[in-house]
Amino acid sequence: MTNAIGPSNDGADAIVERFHAIDDKVRDMTSAVKSDPDSLTDKVIKWVLPSLAGYLAGKIFQSVWDNAQTRRNGGLEPEEGQQQGAIASLAFAVLSAALTTLVSGVIDRGSQAFVDRRHQRR
Repeated sequence: MTNAIGPSNDGADAIVERFHAIDDKVRDMTSAVKSDPDSLTDKVIKWVLPSLAGYLAGKIFQSVWDNAQTRRNGGLEPEEGQQQGAIASLAFAVLSAALTTLVSGVIDRGSQAFVDRRHQRR
């Protein structure tokens, strides 16, 4: 398409504008990464500690629950494949989820405080 001055460059201008937008976004992302005070070690601490604590709390709770069920059954191990009642299963699921969430949340706050103290010492 031509106009009075010459051929139209609307398509090329649009492509150049899109490249500028991509360049601006990359520049913003690079700036965000460089301004992040957390090192790789800090990020690992903040991810691993709450995950590991939640996992361990869940395993410990399951062990305690199983021991309580064994005592409730008169010291007899339930047979392989025998299921708990629906209410007991629901209670286990709710209590286990609540405990692991609570422990993970507390450890998450603790690990964040630990990382913040490390930053203050620098």
